Amino acid sequence: MPGSTTHLQQGETGLVSHSFVGRHIGPTADKIQQMLELLGFDTLDALIDAAVPESIRLRNPLQLPPAQSEYAALAQLKEIASKNQVYRSFVGMGYYDCITPPVIQRNILENPGWYTAYTPYQPEIAQGRLEALLNFQTMIIDLTGLEIANASLLDEATAAAEAMAMSYGICKNKAHGYFVSQDCHPQTIDVLQTRAKPLGIEIIVGDHQTFSFDKPIFGAILQYPASDGTIYDYQAFIAQAHSVGALVTVAADPLSLCLLKPPGEFGADIAVGSTQRFGVPMGYGGPHAAYFATKEEYKRQVPGRIVGVSKDAQGKTALRLALQTREQHIRREKATSNICTAQVLLAVIASMYAVYHGAAGLKKIAENIHNLTAILAAGLKQLGYKIGSEYFFDTLRVELGDRSLEEILAAGEARQINIRVFDNTTVGISLDETTTTKNLQDLLEIFAGSASLPFTLEELSSDPPLTPGEKKRSIRWLPPLEGGQEGDRLGGSESSKSLARSTEYLTHPIFNRYHSETELLRYMHRLQAKDLSLTTSMIPLGSCTMKLNATAEMMPVTWPEFGKIHPFAPLSQARGYQVLFEQLETWLAEITGLAGISLQPNAGSQGEYAGLLVIREYHESRGESNRNVCLIPTSAHGTNPASAVMCGMKVVPVACDDLGNVDINDLKDKAEKHKSELAALMVTYPSTHGVFESQIKQICDIVHACGGQVYMDGANMNAQVGLCSPGDIGADVCHLNLHKTFCIPHGGGGPGMGPIGVASHLVPFLPGHGIPPYPPLARGGAQKSMGAVSAAPWGSASILVISWMYIAMMGSAGLTDATKVAILNANYIARRLEPYYPVLYKGESNLVAHECILDLRSLKKSASIEVEDVAKRLMDYGFHAPTISWPVAGTMMVEPTESESKEELDRFCEAMIAIRKEIEAIENGSADALDNVLKNAPHTAESLIAGEWKHPYTREQAAYPAPWTREYKFWPAVGRIDSAFGDRNFVCSCLPMEAYS
Repeated sequence: MPGSTTHLQQGETGLVSHSFVGRHIGPTADKIQQMLELLGFDTLDALIDAAVPESIRLRNPLQLPPAQSEYAALAQLKEIASKNQVYRSFVGMGYYDCITPPVIQRNILENPGWYTAYTPYQPEIAQGRLEALLNFQTMIIDLTGLEIANASLLDEATAAAEAMAMSYGICKNKAHGYFVSQDCHPQTIDVLQTRAKPLGIEIIVGDHQTFSFDKPIFGAILQYPASDGTIYDYQAFIAQAHSVGALVTVAADPLSLCLLKPPGEFGADIAVGSTQRFGVPMGYGGPHAAYFATKEEYKRQVPGRIVGVSKDAQGKTALRLALQTREQHIRREKATSNICTAQVLLAVIASMYAVYHGAAGLKKIAENIHNLTAILAAGLKQLGYKIGSEYFFDTLRVELGDRSLEEILAAGEARQINIRVFDNTTVGISLDETTTTKNLQDLLEIFAGSASLPFTLEELSSDPPLTPGEKKRSIRWLPPLEGGQEGDRLGGSESSKSLARSTEYLTHPIFNRYHSETELLRYMHRLQAKDLSLTTSMIPLGSCTMKLNATAEMMPVTWPEFGKIHPFAPLSQARGYQVLFEQLETWLAEITGLAGISLQPNAGSQGEYAGLLVIREYHESRGESNRNVCLIPTSAHGTNPASAVMCGMKVVPVACDDLGNVDINDLKDKAEKHKSELAALMVTYPSTHGVFESQIKQICDIVHACGGQVYMDGANMNAQVGLCSPGDIGADVCHLNLHKTFCIPHGGGGPGMGPIGVASHLVPFLPGHGIPPYPPLARGGAQKSMGAVSAAPWGSASILVISWMYIAMMGSAGLTDATKVAILNANYIARRLEPYYPVLYKGESNLVAHECILDLRSLKKSASIEVEDVAKRLMDYGFHAPTISWPVAGTMMVEPTESESKEELDRFCEAMIAIRKEIEAIENGSADALDNVLKNAPHTAESLIAGEWKHPYTREQAAYPAPWTREYKFWPAVGRIDSAFGDRNFVCSCLPMEAYS
């Protein structure tokens, strides 16, 4: 509350030095006092009282458990984790147990050099991640047989929804129907239905074998293999769909594509799926990297990000995000997708899994899984069971006949084995990389009802007789293509038309030279060394909150009690997760001042979408479906208008005044004009301009008076926690970027989590999930649930442990102190740099919130220096640039967070001041206007030593512009990248190896 004294202000050195709060918060008490002196305040609380409007301040401390030490919090979380029961999972449905190679687990998943990096918007210092993502795209292109792939999406179900939306935008036949095969995974169908409703798309769930095409459709989606394991030949269906102008998406298991004909070869326009089984733990639902592949003609409609090949200033091959204007959030209300993130860390793991195993290794894994499935099928038949299909890869649908479902499940429970339940008479079994012959024995004993089997596994494993000249089969049961003979099998004559794969994949040297651990370890380390992460220096990105991702927070992610749980395991086996969710929801509700929390949205973009959909459902429940106008300030994140359009809303922009605040008069006019149709206002607080708007409560009142709801974008919650709250201010919905405020790392561009909090009247509309045992009423009482927004009921559940640990170790006072210091650090940077770069927006007290915008626009006129030149020059000083040219073109938005020490803040300020002096040299003519250290930045080691040095400045000025660069130098891997060249010469897969030399 105003005037309160913090632990930091009291100078309790025991707390600051030895508690986690003191580890997390960068500046020590004496350094805080020095910064306050520069700002003219005696105490930290005096600064906060001046910066944060009194009208919105909380009157009482957050009601949270007291802060724990790292050791105590880990011990408590271990006790919670022990309530989970790790059964052997044969449920399938797109989730499989797998083996994460230890060399990948230790050196990528558990390595802060990989997980603390930011999205590669500054590609010169992100070449390692970009190469790993290019490998991912190449892997997907090869496996799917399509021409281009993106750098991953959030999960298979949302990737399918993106494919639907893309098809809707591309298709010219004006149809509104979308055919969804009943053989798709049920969670995919659930998410498709959620996403279709606000767009006016009619979902037609049916059997692809009997669908007549009488009803106009713009697209269709098929599962390959089907959710029950059946392998269908889809060629005739796809041909018919194309004949009516529809696009066809195939949701394909990538491991099966090592043996099966790829979708691109039988006519698919789009392929989507999950790469979870490529070395990524199930984690009770995530995070996992989905994939999205399509034809090159659709490259500008692809959601998410594409890594492309270009060249740098010296002509060297270099990578960057291709077609960046295609990143849909930049299109604002013209976007067809709001995805501005990927699952980079998980895509890197999946790609390294493929690099490690190579084509031969992946094929061997796939063949082993299939052969074990074939043995299981043979045994079940001998036991008298009927198998749903003779054509399968790793999954069997088993008809129980006279056996009761309860008896089968009880036998499975006794052996700690989970299988899938289709209905009272049918179950499913999916095998995976970890399946052993002992598992087969247990499964067969379950169905035999006895530990004594009438056969041995050896007897079952003998191949059926080969026909003359036939080679040993890689896959035993496989359907023929349309027009083929029923007996066609892999290994038959060259004219065989089976669905067996005949084309090569992963032929690039990248997938064929790093199969020993020594070679892979060195390769991963070389890539890591090309990337600047938080292990190198601060990453002062405005709006992105690159704060400490503490080791103690990260450790539990790889505990098997969290990682090896299937998302659709019985709730009784996930009691630890339920405790975790309940506590985290309670804490987040207290922090936001809101009544209900949904943890399901697995990215900030999904949180935005879910929050707006809650509002939409609320209005519809009151008979006000006409409310479809969404007011959005012009300063808002680009995902805001994109999300609104995806929810079927009409975007009406609201102006901002000269101070960067929402123009109250314009808001009143727009709200009154659209009073009868106003659905919501989307507002970010503190504002996108980094200012606490004093009229925020009045803004909320205006919208409420006109019948609308207030959606608060939680991107800037790092300036609110413990000081004010969205619910108290007047917001009805708020999404939280757990990968910002609550310490889940950015992972080089993902994973993230975007839970939403809602006021009490909106709780019934929170996301639900249609898969038993997860009805809409599960968690939060969502009686009128909008449906599912993510594939798994609690999104990327395994990384929620990070935010749980953060809150548990910080406690109420620690979280509040962190917010105060984040505001202090931002104001300290603003004050130090203001004599050199004007600070664009300030509050009424001449202070900023947790971030500040530096105005560089005058430099273009005075020295022909663009903001990008300063960003690239910062690399020579060892820093990642702040956010550039957003929300105002020609500016830098700086957010230091609370985790950076005064020493690091000073180092950054000194770099920015030194760069300003370099610009002065251009302005006064002592440096060349075209050939200078800024225009040529960043400088690589190679550029300094290769050939004759012809620049008018010295090599020393280029490479060692500050004293600390002599102690430790981070070298950019490439010079400034020519993005336009890459877009003109579009390549999004691996180049020949000589290109890397």
